[in-house]
Order: sequence, then C-alpha cells, then structure tokens
Amino acid sequence: MLLQIVWDVSPEIIEGWKTPNYYGLLFVTGIFLGFLTIKRMFKKEGVDEKTLDTLLIYVVIATILGARLGHVFFYDWADYKDNLIDIFKVWEGGLASHGAAIAILIALFIFSKKVSKKPYLWILDRVVAPIAIAGCFIRLGNLMNSEIAGIPTDLPWAFSFPRYINDVTGQYDATPRHPTQIYEALGYLSIYLFLLFMYWKREAQKREGLLFGIFMIGIWGVRFFVEFVKEGQTARDYTNALNTGQMLSIPFILVGVWLVVRAMMREKQVD
Repeated sequence: MLLQIVWDVSPEIIEGWKTPNYYGLLFVTGIFLGFLTIKRMFKKEGVDEKTLDTLLIYVVIATILGARLGHVFFYDWADYKDNLIDIFKVWEGGLASHGAAIAILIALFIFSKKVSKKPYLWILDRVVAPIAIAGCFIRLGNLMNSEIAGIPTDLPWAFSFPRYINDVTGQYDATPRHPTQIYEALGYLSIYLFLLFMYWKREAQKREGLLFGIFMIGIWGVRFFVEFVKEGQTARDYTNALNTGQMLSIPFILVGVWLVVRAMMREKQVD
C-alpha cells in the first residue's frame, strides 16, 4: 500500500462560511510577523514609527493589487477578458507572487521618493526579510486551500488532497502529490532566518543591495526549482521546457546575482 498523508482539511474556519478562512488568517499572520520584524529594524536604526505605518499601507495594498493582477494577466487572461467583473472577486482565489513582487517594487520606489527620502536600495534591503516570512505563511494558506499542489509522486511524504481540483480535468483529484506548498514555505522560512542573521550578526545592510540580492536569488531560486515538481497552472506549462513561474523567476534571479556581485565588489573597494 502506498504511503501518503491525506490532507482533507476544510479551508473554512466556520463551516459553511467562505470568510473568514484559514488562508486569510495566515495571510494576515505573515504580514503581522513581517511588521514586527521591520519594526525592530527601524527601532535599531532610529527611524520614525510613522514611517513604518505608511510603509505597511504601501506594501499591503501593493501585495494584494499586484498579486491579483499578476494572476489575471500572467496566468488566466483568456478567461478573465470575457468576465472582467471576476477580476474583483479576490475571495474566490487567484493570486500570483510575481505580480505581487512587481507591484511591491513599484510601491517601494514611490515610498523611497515620497516618504523615506532615502535611496531605493535602503528600503529594499530592509523589507526583504518581512516579505520572506509573509511568503512562508501565504504558502501555508495555499496548503489549507489544497491548492498549488505538486505533481504525482510515490514518495513516503506524498500528500493526497481530496479537495484538490485538477487544472487539466477540472475534477477533484486525490492522487498522492508533492506537497509543494510545504516545500516553498520551508524554503522561504530558511531565507527569512538567513536574512535576519545577515542583518543582525553580519550587518549586511551596510553593504547596499546585498540583502535584497540574497533575497532575490533565494526566493526566486526556491520558486524556480520547486516548479519542477509543481502542477502546471496554465495549458502552456505542460508543453514548454520551463513553465510560466520559472520563466518569470529567471529575471529576478539574475538581478539578485548582479546585486550581490555589485555589493561584494564595493566592499572590496572600501577595504
């Protein structure tokens, strides 16, 4: 008999109510932990707390708006173009991390110019750890929703998701699969802890762009490799060598490599 973990968990906190749900609870928990993380950083550096409140508003709005529009345009425009009103039905699911990343980058650029009055990379170096822990909890929310599951496997830690709807057949599919939500959550948690270590123990924030570069390589690197065992989200994901998520991750990884190299070269020049 094939070993497997049966994950038949309702996403609803109150049976019969779509909201509140565990995804929303975990999403808010991730944002809150990220807020506490950057609050400690700002306190250490003597940054006004009002600046943090404004930053939170920028990031939350950008995350929700960007993630939704990213899903619509990167993954499912063929359906949404004929049902534009469905774009606003966020509670039905459909968020894309690449869209959130682009929107956050734009929002933080505006924030650096209008609010903090500091270099763009200054704020990017300080938000990456909070974003990583938020991403961890968002993936746990995906687990509670039995969504973004992996491809079938016979590994002993395979998860059977009786509530999972196969994107190809549109039917419920309890085939044992890779628990890719957990893979990504653990990856993001590891990156969060490493970024904290680099900030508090190595003072990496003093090397402009280093923390942001590490984040870009780590987060999108995890995403790139997990995609190999993740179920495709669009029809073209089953025909191309690299799927949509991987293709979107590559530019972010390359930017991260450039930032790390740049930061390390600058460090050597100072020495």
